[in-house]
Amino acid sequence: MKRNIKAELIEKKISDGFKRINFSLPSDLKKAIEGALKKESVFLARFTLENILKNNRIAGKSRLPLCQDCGLAVIYVEIGEDINIKGSLTAAINRGVEEAYSSAFLRKSVCGPLTRKNTGNNLPPVIHYNFAKGDSLKIHIMSKGGGSDNKSRLKMLNPSDGLEGIMDFVCETVKKAGSSACPPYIVGIGIGGSFDTVSFLAKKALFRKIGTGNRDKNLNKTERYILERINRLNIGAGGFGGVTTALAVHINSEPCHIASLPVAVNINCHSARSLLLKF
Repeated sequence: MKRNIKAELIEKKISDGFKRINFSLPSDLKKAIEGALKKESVFLARFTLENILKNNRIAGKSRLPLCQDCGLAVIYVEIGEDINIKGSLTAAINRGVEEAYSSAFLRKSVCGPLTRKNTGNNLPPVIHYNFAKGDSLKIHIMSKGGGSDNKSRLKMLNPSDGLEGIMDFVCETVKKAGSSACPPYIVGIGIGGSFDTVSFLAKKALFRKIGTGNRDKNLNKTERYILERINRLNIGAGGFGGVTTALAVHINSEPCHIASLPVAVNINCHSARSLLLKF
């Protein structure tokens, strides 16, 4: 027998979730910034990290957005095969996003790509659906800022470029971003798949909690090595130098064609707002 979940409950949780993430940093991110502050010795970089934490306290207390860019709603849905949604899932997600951005006075950042006319309700969100075994429904939500997304890149490497080529491309991407995407960053990396799926892998990697290493031993090691290389770029918090250009590097990988080596880098700013909703 399938488990029933009402669309109205999904709508409410989506709405509450987007309000929550726009007013307060996730606990793992806050902890990572506090850890970076302890290691930083450059005065202006320390000043930046302290102000990120201060901004978080003020935003939470005053119910003001963490950033003026309240983001594009990006949503990953994992649907158990034994779930029955009572109502339209997509419509519920859309209504939840619209309600959150309207009632909480979050900046609506979605517009026509050529007309530049704002849709007025922050719709549509970007929604990815996947099916899984079981009777649970998981919805990962993210308010993705445009400035950091603009610095993301995709490249089809030659297989012979190998791991060194991947690491060079990632570090080159972060170096080009410089301070313009509000470091310290969380760097999502997609490796493999195809041209159309590798960017999905990179963005999905941003949902992983900071401090949880990759389950794959080799990818875990690669994440730590790339993070060290990025932090040697000396861009630092706010672009003021120091040891923390990135707080974390997360990799997602899938098999790919023998002739290809797709790599995507999706950068998130320090205001990395995401949340996992469980039903």
